[in-house]
Amino acid sequence: MPGTYKVIRLVGTSPKGFSEATQVAIDEAAKTVKGLAWFELKETRGRIDDGRVVEYQATVDVGFKVIHE
Repeated sequence: MPGTYKVIRLVGTSPKGFSEATQVAIDEAAKTVKGLAWFELKETRGRIDDGRVVEYQATVDVGFKVIHE
């Protein structure tokens, strides 16, 4: 069945790793956006404090289906 999808860009953060940062972004989006269907990891980066990695960041594009009522 044909459909239309909208894409939003999110940045999730985590002190544990890129995978958790990605999940954080999707979990937050799922609280207010219906019909999440897919994601694409666009960028990874992190923050360093006193020579140690203290935060992981994941930028993701998340797609959801546009619902026509």
